[in-house]
Amino acid sequence: MNRPPDDSGKVRVMVLVSGKGSNMQALLDAEQEGRLGNAHIASVLADRLGTFAVDRMKTPGVRVYIETLRLSLPKDARLKALSDAILMYCKYERIDLIVLAGFLSILQGDILHVYQGRIINLHPSLLPKYGGPGMYGARVHEAVLAAGERESGCTVHFVDEGTDTGPIILQRKVPVLPNDTPDTLAARIHPEEHIALVEAVRRVSNEQGCLQRA
Repeated sequence: MNRPPDDSGKVRVMVLVSGKGSNMQALLDAEQEGRLGNAHIASVLADRLGTFAVDRMKTPGVRVYIETLRLSLPKDARLKALSDAILMYCKYERIDLIVLAGFLSILQGDILHVYQGRIINLHPSLLPKYGGPGMYGARVHEAVLAAGERESGCTVHFVDEGTDTGPIILQRKVPVLPNDTPDTLAARIHPEEHIALVEAVRRVSNEQGCLQRA
C-alpha cells in the first residue's frame, strides 16, 4: 500500500466511527461542497465489523480501516491496543486532526499525548451535563427527559484524558418539547449534530498553525 501524499496546505482528517456514519457523511458532503474550510477527509476507521458507516463509504480516495476491539483482553488493555493501532494508522496517513463521529470506544494512552489538542468529539448533549462514562446514544436523551430539562442539543469538544471533559469548541441547542421521547428528541438534535461537526472541523482546521503532524 502506497503512503498517501502530503496534501500540502490541507489539514488531513481521520474520522472514527462505530455506527451508521451519518455525521461522517455530513463531513464528506461538506468537503465536496466546499464548506469544510482547510480540511480534507483522508481516511475513516471503524472499530467494529458490519458498520454501516463502512458500507456507505463510497468516496474515492478516502481510505477505510477496520480495527476491532480485542475482546480477549481486559477492558483497559483492549482500549489501549485499539488506541495504539489508531495512532499507527494516523502516522501512516499523515493525519493532522482526528474526529470522533459517533465513535463509542474511549481513546487511551499515547494517542492522547501525540494528538493533544487535535482530537475532537461530538456528544449529543449540552456538556458538561449528561456526559461521562456510559453516557451515549439513547441513554443521554433518556437522562435529559428524566431530569425535566427544557433544552438539549449537542457539543463538539476537544478530547482529553477524561470522558467528555475536554474544552468545548461549540454547542447547538434545541428545545425539549412536552411529549418528547428519546427518539423524537434524538431526531431533533441529529441535524444540529451535522451542522456543529462541520463547523467545528472547519474552525479547527482553519487554525492550521496549531496543527503539527505526528
